[in-house]
Amino acid sequence: MKISFAKYQGTGNDFVLIDNRTKFFPKGNLELIRQLTKNKFGIGADGIILVENHSILDFEMVYFNADGSQSLCGNGSRCAVQFAKDLGIINNQTKFSTYDGEHDAFFRDGLVYFSLQDLKGISFRENYFFVNNGSPHYVTFVSNVENIDVKRLGAEVRYSKEFSSAGTNVNFVEIDHQLLKVRTYERGVEAETLSCGTGVTASAIVAAYAFEMESPMIIESRGGQLFVSFVKQGERFSEIYLAGPAIKVFEGSIDV
Repeated sequence: MKISFAKYQGTGNDFVLIDNRTKFFPKGNLELIRQLTKNKFGIGADGIILVENHSILDFEMVYFNADGSQSLCGNGSRCAVQFAKDLGIINNQTKFSTYDGEHDAFFRDGLVYFSLQDLKGISFRENYFFVNNGSPHYVTFVSNVENIDVKRLGAEVRYSKEFSSAGTNVNFVEIDHQLLKVRTYERGVEAETLSCGTGVTASAIVAAYAFEMESPMIIESRGGQLFVSFVKQGERFSEIYLAGPAIKVFEGSIDV
């Protein structure tokens, strides 16, 4: 079978995008997903995104992590929106469905803005915060994020007794005046990625909750800058948007 695809990246978080409106892709074949995302042996990516038809909304996004598991993906959602526009499915704004339900998105000043669900329920546990914004996130604040061994420490948390059953993403956050610097160990990739959209969003929300930081926030990931905006009412956050670039890298086809 020959699969046509496009490769997109959002601040270094890279994805294989497939137009699956004809439903040709075997979504149950997790080994194929792992093969396609494997560096050096496949296309190589942090995840695979299928764009499919939806009965009511503009499209449906089906997302798989590199290991075949599923979750909400913020940067992947922004790339899917750009892909849908490039396919002619949408224009400058959209409503679509993904892992945790309906979302809206729009384009402004060369950036893709992606909405996340309203959030309430941030918990503080010893030296870290925990929040689920469609994906589970452990958030801890550090003095110098560049000195953190993200892969080792992230894996220790992700596979700890507390989280081992379902796993969690692990975010290390440094506050530099009004800027957040975030590095993330991603569950499903099982390594540090250059950027994690839901991770930087969770980090921004926790910073607003714990340190009264205000919207909008600039977040520096290893792959570039992202922006998070929200409305805070007590412990409830609404109108949450993640904004950043979504760039097509190349397109091609692969025989599997």
